[in-house]
Amino acid sequence: MSGSSEEQGRGRRAQPAWSPPAGSEPCKLRLYNSLTRSKDVFVPQNGRRVTWYCCGPTVYDASHMGHARSYISFDILRRVLRDYFQFDVFYCMNITDIDDKIIRRARQNHLFERYREERPHAARLLEDVRAALQRFSVRLSETTDPDKRQMLERTLQAVRLAVEPLERAMQTGLAAEDVDSRAQVLLEAARDVLSDWLDSEHGSEVTDNSIFSELPRFWEGEFHRDMQALNVLPPDALTRVSEYVPEIVSFVQRIVDNGYGYVSNGSVYFDTVKFASSEGHSYGKLVPEAVGDQKALHEGEGDLSVSAERLSEKRSPNDFALWKASKPGEPSWPCPWGKGRPGWHIECSAMAGTLLGASMDIHGGGFDLRFPHHDNELAQSEAYFENDCWVRYFLHTGHLTIAGCKMSKSLKNFVTIKDALQKHSARQLRLAFLMHAWKDTLDYSGNTMESALQYERFMNEFFLNVKDILRAPVDIAGQFEKWEEEEAELNESFRGRKAAVHEALCDNVDTRTALEEMRALVGQCNQYVAARKAARRRPNRALLESIALYLTHMLKVFGAIEGESPLGFPVGGPGSGLNLESTVMPYLQALSEFREGVRKIARDKKVPEVLQLSDALRDDVLPELGVRLEDHEGLPTVVKLVDRETLLRERDEKRRVEEERRKKKEEAARKKQEQEAAKLAKMRIPPSELFLSERDKYSRFDENGLPTHDADGKELSKGQAKKLRKLLEAQEKLHMEYLQMVQNGGVQ
Repeated sequence: MSGSSEEQGRGRRAQPAWSPPAGSEPCKLRLYNSLTRSKDVFVPQNGRRVTWYCCGPTVYDASHMGHARSYISFDILRRVLRDYFQFDVFYCMNITDIDDKIIRRARQNHLFERYREERPHAARLLEDVRAALQRFSVRLSETTDPDKRQMLERTLQAVRLAVEPLERAMQTGLAAEDVDSRAQVLLEAARDVLSDWLDSEHGSEVTDNSIFSELPRFWEGEFHRDMQALNVLPPDALTRVSEYVPEIVSFVQRIVDNGYGYVSNGSVYFDTVKFASSEGHSYGKLVPEAVGDQKALHEGEGDLSVSAERLSEKRSPNDFALWKASKPGEPSWPCPWGKGRPGWHIECSAMAGTLLGASMDIHGGGFDLRFPHHDNELAQSEAYFENDCWVRYFLHTGHLTIAGCKMSKSLKNFVTIKDALQKHSARQLRLAFLMHAWKDTLDYSGNTMESALQYERFMNEFFLNVKDILRAPVDIAGQFEKWEEEEAELNESFRGRKAAVHEALCDNVDTRTALEEMRALVGQCNQYVAARKAARRRPNRALLESIALYLTHMLKVFGAIEGESPLGFPVGGPGSGLNLESTVMPYLQALSEFREGVRKIARDKKVPEVLQLSDALRDDVLPELGVRLEDHEGLPTVVKLVDRETLLRERDEKRRVEEERRKKKEEAARKKQEQEAAKLAKMRIPPSELFLSERDKYSRFDENGLPTHDADGKELSKGQAKKLRKLLEAQEKLHMEYLQMVQNGGVQ
């Protein structure tokens, strides 16, 4: 019976209550929102789906580092949201291929090429250049901006310098071919001046719309090639203004129908007063303090759209063009108000609205687009949709300066992306951007790029060292090693650094802090590996591999590692289609082991010539092939695949340092020899002759050669005499040493 009751008791037992851990509040992503000028918690409108529109380039010239500043920065943000925070991002970007700048540039290019094909004779060319210079001089006199004025003055000087040789050639009757060569020089030097003049004379005659599409089509292609070279992801959807004219016309019509637009002389303007006074609407959300800035508004309207006639068509100076009536020499499309073309701001509203609807999560662009472009976009879009939430989060990337100076196309003070890629790789440029906050000004300079290069080298060396450790042969069970205190400490630091990186990315995608945390983690790993090697103990493979894989993943998230490289920076280069490392490393490892064996025999047998050959293989031959051998006393040689140019720079730097060290050593030896020679020369002087050569200071001496009177015959003071006596006694000691050295045969 007792056994039965025990069984019954056990049957009645229940599991104890379980309490979940308290946990901690997860870190939330915050983005700097220009609409609030603060970091706001990012909450997409539709679950994990994020709709994002980015203002693209106006394609009329080569893309420069100012473009790179925006598009690399937005590419980083997009990748972090997509690949780190796991949002489903739909990214849309536009191409502005209808614009005042494009129209003017296309006309000028067309007219100049037509003029060149006419092959004007020298006399006509000189006459036309003089006429063009008159117009150019007026423009120069009206320019008040000192930088632009300086640029125009340089252009004027260059044209005048090219005019003089042609004038002299014609006056002196030089051969026709000499005159023609000077005319060609002038034609090229005066291209900008002539193009502007030809446009003023004949611009209205250009009526073929294809002339205005060829220029942006070419530069759009160049832009996409530049973005591809920078490893910038293509947009999910690309919109061109020229392809959305019907949608833009419909968009403008609805704004008019809603009462926020009005037709004037064939153009359509946005009524800012009506919009701002309407309930639920606000004009100037991003930069309210700039509302009324006529200079900014005129720049937003475009050079071809700020004539007195056009300005008089507006009800208010703050109103802006939704649709512009085309003048002669401008492309045009049919619409209810007569032939015309889209205004600048309306294009983004119509295209983004067509694809993303009445409200998007993120809108991005450069800092200088806030007003009037983005403020006008917001106003006309909210006028169309009759809402006040067309954009939830407005992100603006910071300016880019060149060595501390403002960058501007009009000043021709810009570095093209192609030029930048001639000096640095896409990864190095991206690292430079990652090391700065995306919303702040970035200075593109030698110091900035050197910091990026140092970071790349530091990370790459870590990856190469981990690869070397992982290549060491070990059986399948031996890869799992006991964790000692050092491994536990490193792993705890690893967890802490990962958490810090996460917090940094939650804080407005602070890649600068994230990279610093990653650098600190690598520094701790390097200390751990060094301590293990010093103790002749193998580092923990699994732990180092985990850390290296995490760092590789983060650099992939940032777009700093292309392709499918499993660990570290790829060696074969992007798009090579070959895992160079896994292919060649077995052969290099065999070569390294053979070399080690040969070196050991050469040391044992004392054959220096063989050692010199093995050093030459390491220092001269293999670097040319992108292979670095690192010899460590008592440890196997480390084999690393490194970029050839990097190795050659390292070799040149090593040789430079060695040469400087040799020169310093020679200089130190020479100085030591000179000092010893000077000391010996002084030791040779008998004490009695020490002061006799200074008769310009002293006139009388005692029997020991000690001065008693100065040059004027005045007896020396006791203090002076005491000082000189000490010098004489010191010389006596020196001279005695010299005599002793002579006696011992130590002096030749």
